[in-house]
Amino acid sequence: MELNEGREEIHVLMVTLTAQGHLNPMLRLAKRLVDEGLHITLATTQFGCHRILKAVTTTTTTTDATNFISGIDFSYYDRGANLDHYMDFLAKVGPFSLSNLIKQHYHHTKLSCIISNPFVSWAVDAALENGIPCAMLWIQPCSLYAIYYRFYKLNQFPTTLISNMIIELPGLPLLHTEDLPSFLLPSNSFGGVFKLLSDMFETIKKYKWVLANSFFELEKEAIESMTELCPIRPVGPLVPPSLLDQHQSLDVGIEMKKPDETSLDWLNKQRPHSVIYVSFGSLAVLSAKTMEAIATALKNTKHPFLWVVKTAGQLPLGFEEETKTQGLIIPWSLQTKVLAHPSIACFITHCGWNSMLEALVAGVPMIAYPQWSDQPTNAKLVVDIFKVGLKLKPGPNGVISNEDIEECINQMLSGPEFEGFKKNAAVLKQAAREAVTSGGSSERNIRLFVNEIARRS
Repeated sequence: MELNEGREEIHVLMVTLTAQGHLNPMLRLAKRLVDEGLHITLATTQFGCHRILKAVTTTTTTTDATNFISGIDFSYYDRGANLDHYMDFLAKVGPFSLSNLIKQHYHHTKLSCIISNPFVSWAVDAALENGIPCAMLWIQPCSLYAIYYRFYKLNQFPTTLISNMIIELPGLPLLHTEDLPSFLLPSNSFGGVFKLLSDMFETIKKYKWVLANSFFELEKEAIESMTELCPIRPVGPLVPPSLLDQHQSLDVGIEMKKPDETSLDWLNKQRPHSVIYVSFGSLAVLSAKTMEAIATALKNTKHPFLWVVKTAGQLPLGFEEETKTQGLIIPWSLQTKVLAHPSIACFITHCGWNSMLEALVAGVPMIAYPQWSDQPTNAKLVVDIFKVGLKLKPGPNGVISNEDIEECINQMLSGPEFEGFKKNAAVLKQAAREAVTSGGSSERNIRLFVNEIARRS
């Protein structure tokens, strides 16, 4: 897929995985770079190209799909159940295929830079093999970057962790074992991802630049803690422009699932700051006991709710009928429009970084219920750094209780910290807008990046 505007002498190739949470930050960074006059090509799998071509409808781009993985149709590959196999396969075929793509498509045109994301770390080797500098777009918080660097590169805390351990790292709050990304824990079942991250941080100096989907004002201490070690430059938030008071037609992001549009009409009928929005992203699968606890809590609070339930039959028997005048249950939402709606009071979330950023930019307080990957650390940031919400903690049996959920909701909507959550969320909402405007911290970092590429061209 190519984005073509302005000067075409500076060519950049972007390489990413096909998941929506990987594609959209890269596409939005591409749009920012196009606005600076660069010529951008996005390379992804055949499956990703197919979905992009199907989903992209904006008039600001022209598309010309280029697959760097040839001969395999990943639309039939179970990436969720076989994540390690999927990553291993990409690591084997990716560098060769990407090198071939570079040689075939850029033999008459100079490629000034390759930008990859952390989960295609092998792209840096293909870049260097062809004499091209490489940048990484880090798609999790800068705080996670700092944790992983100190774990893999500096060995600053043990590889075999014990429960109730407290870890003190520069620029970060005190971390307990439960606050660490799941890939670092002994219970991690995705050995391939652990190895991928290990290999990437062992060779992190191969990257000329590390960019981040965050903004300086949000993670100042974590970003500054890395300045002398391996700097990271925030260029975000890379969220839909409508959340930043820009026109939605400027967005180049895609929706992998068809959202339910009836929810906006329903929200229009609710009182301001009254609705509890519940969504756990596209991957998380909650247990029947957890779903029952959430359902019971929502019903008992008597607050209106909008709940994204991806699969039919997950809810307790009779719940939808009992709450049909109180809430709305949908299979997928127009999340950015939902979060920006004035009726939303708080967001019960799994703490995926894209969802968190959207909530922060929309100024919506959160109730965190993390599941895996970066989410436990993200939840820690919500509570202790951003101070915009609370965290649900499972009981000894590993399941949250409806009483704890109800208590969190009541605290969020009317407790003593209620006004503080709203005030802090409003401050970060404004800071996000200022970061991407002319002269803002992220806008300056993008211009610096472009100027450095231009000097090398």
